[in-house]
Amino acid sequence: MTTRSASLPTAPCSVVWSGGHAYVLEGGHGRCRWVGVDDRGRPTLMSHADLQRRGWSRTRL
Repeated sequence: MTTRSASLPTAPCSVVWSGGHAYVLEGGHGRCRWVGVDDRGRPTLMSHADLQRRGWSRTRL
């Protein structure tokens, strides 16, 4: 089940899954972003809002 309404984790190094890919929360100086890779292995950066729109899960589906 993909979560859309629950709050994303806020602790650095938290991991969530979206679209079959893992995203790790990187934080620094008040600006956090979710970092993962796309289907071709290229780095992908997402905001909290991006992941909320796409849907996410704490476990791999």
